[in-house]
Amino acid sequence: MLCKPGEIEAEFAKLMSYEAFMKKFLTLRDPGPLLFPKGKGFLHSPPGVPVTLPPWLSEEDIEYFASQHEKAGGLTGGINYYRALHLSWELTSAWRGAKVTVPTKFVAGELDLAYYMGGVNGYINSGGMKKDVPWLEEVVVHKKTTIREVGVVDVLS
Repeated sequence: MLCKPGEIEAEFAKLMSYEAFMKKFLTLRDPGPLLFPKGKGFLHSPPGVPVTLPPWLSEEDIEYFASQHEKAGGLTGGINYYRALHLSWELTSAWRGAKVTVPTKFVAGELDLAYYMGGVNGYINSGGMKKDVPWLEEVVVHKKTTIREVGVVDVLS
């Protein structure tokens, strides 16, 4: 569905406002695949189910993020990233095999979607990341949380 420009955007527009989308997406605490079956919307939070905002996220934040998406033309920019993923690999092919050679600390939340996409957690935990990032000093995976919920002090300590 991502390959046909306009289709998933129309699906979202039918099912929910930008505010509802932002609430559902930013409060997601399910590290499983992010699925949007046609006609069903956000599987992790069905249409009509109210979303309770956590203390770190206000209605004003939601309104701001939603207004910025609307101003930018909706969700198309973010979705286009995934539509063009193959092109990103082509454009960065000159750096295939390059090492990250700066001191690095990797921080994630155990419930972060990106931590589980494409086997990322296996890559990190099996030593693959250390091979590609030789100056990796530390991997911190905060338990039962997402990175959005981790405080700055926790990340820097």
